[in-house]
Amino acid sequence: MTLDFQALRDLRAADPAAIGRALAERRRRDVIRGDGRLFIVAADHPARGALAVGDRPTAMADRLELLERMALALSRPGVDGVLGTPDIIDDLAALGLLEDKIVVGSMNRGGLRGASFELDDRYTAYDVPAMVRQGIDFAKTLIRVDLDDAGTASTLEATARAVDAAAAAGLPIMLEPFMSSRAGGRVVNDLSADAVILSTAIASGLGNSSAYTWMKLPVVPDMERVMAATTMPTLLLGGDNGGDPDETFAAWEAALALPGVRGLTVGRTLLYPPDGDVASAVDTAARLVHHGL
Repeated sequence: MTLDFQALRDLRAADPAAIGRALAERRRRDVIRGDGRLFIVAADHPARGALAVGDRPTAMADRLELLERMALALSRPGVDGVLGTPDIIDDLAALGLLEDKIVVGSMNRGGLRGASFELDDRYTAYDVPAMVRQGIDFAKTLIRVDLDDAGTASTLEATARAVDAAAAAGLPIMLEPFMSSRAGGRVVNDLSADAVILSTAIASGLGNSSAYTWMKLPVVPDMERVMAATTMPTLLLGGDNGGDPDETFAAWEAALALPGVRGLTVGRTLLYPPDGDVASAVDTAARLVHHGL
């Protein structure tokens, strides 16, 4: 797929209002339709300073390459939408790539990777009024809970207010919770079933209504116990691509069969696969989500 990046740059400079028009005029769709399952491609990592994929520390730094990979992914059958920060979503809208797609707005990107304030994850991207105004279909937040870091408290409070605003607006919001800690100067997420269950319990209680709340949870051992911990619709997240692709796909397939699981939200694993074949990786994941493909 050939993208006209010069036209995109010219539009951003000379007619920035065109981006808003593209979002307002795009053809939207219901969040739930057909088989009721969702496959969302994620690209909100760069705004948090997370540019690495596997052993490549700056893999996502080239924005043109990222957009090309996103465009290819969005063109494949079974891809229902995209998750991104405003810069990504605006580029995709200006390029005409969001027709009949679910657009998920990423909200809190202030917890920069490696920063002393990483767990005080401020809401620096979308807010609910802007998403409603721009026709964004879904909201997403990251919630890392470190019981030894006071920054967690402000993130929990801000997330509760985001859940309030989303519920008041009738906007679905997916919460991505982790129990986290620092090890060797890095924030590390605990991917045991007990930790994911605990983080889910904490996130579930945020806000004054859970009616529009979804979960975005990692695939971990004993996933059956994790899914027994919530009644909320859940999308599985893919994480980084450090392991064997066949094992990853097999784990997703098993988890997708569990009650309550509605689909996948995956980014780097599919956009930067080890063999470089984005279309094949995306198609494999799409078949796991939508069995009729």
